[in-house]
Amino acid sequence: MPVLSAGRWILGAVTALLVGFSKSAVPGMAVVFVPLFAEVLPARASTGALLPLLILGDILAVVFWRRHAVWRHIARLIPWALAGIVVGWLAMGRMDDQVMRPVLGAALIVILAVNVWHSVKREAAARRGIPVEETVPDAWWFSALFGLAGGVTTMISNAAGAILTVYLLSMRLPRDEFIGTSAWYFLIVNVIKVPFSVNLGLITVPSLLLDAALAAGVAAGSIVGVLTARRIPQKAFVIVAQALAFASAVRMFF
Repeated sequence: MPVLSAGRWILGAVTALLVGFSKSAVPGMAVVFVPLFAEVLPARASTGALLPLLILGDILAVVFWRRHAVWRHIARLIPWALAGIVVGWLAMGRMDDQVMRPVLGAALIVILAVNVWHSVKREAAARRGIPVEETVPDAWWFSALFGLAGGVTTMISNAAGAILTVYLLSMRLPRDEFIGTSAWYFLIVNVIKVPFSVNLGLITVPSLLLDAALAAGVAAGSIVGVLTARRIPQKAFVIVAQALAFASAVRMFF
């Protein structure tokens, strides 16, 4: 297990709490806990050490929200996400993530802008009496774009929550279905990432021992998250999700 100062143990515990809370309440908080955990361990090592904590958070979120997933969205995204993970894995072995992150951040800001534009169009359509279903993007390339971008981003920085957030907001999912779909999607994607992370030397025995020490924090955060999520109004949930997605995009430039 890595030797850490008391201050870094505290940061690690806070990270674990935020991971659990995010997975069970407000997906997209990677903008907060990813850089925080990078203060506990060096940036590259923190990427691997964080993954098992994310998987634990995903498992707990699935336990709480398993009945609310919309599987057609997951099925559309996963094949493209797998392709993106492979691209991210190859890039991590050949390219500094500092080169890729600003590109992904710019892409995410464009995607957010498109989502806002779609929202304005949906509101205009609603005023004209057009059903919501007819304003939801359904083209194959839309899922492909988000799946690929999410796969690359999650592999290089564990920060694909913002990309999935924008996609699910575009699908007009209610809060519970949003969280349930996100939980199942990231459980599948993060488990797929494990062998790639092991191959890159990002997951090690010492990092797993650190994860074991922080696991209780993830569980506690998950419980608090579920209790909180059930009290968040849909409109507030959407605003928070969009704000976190934008903050994550900006963060990728630094």
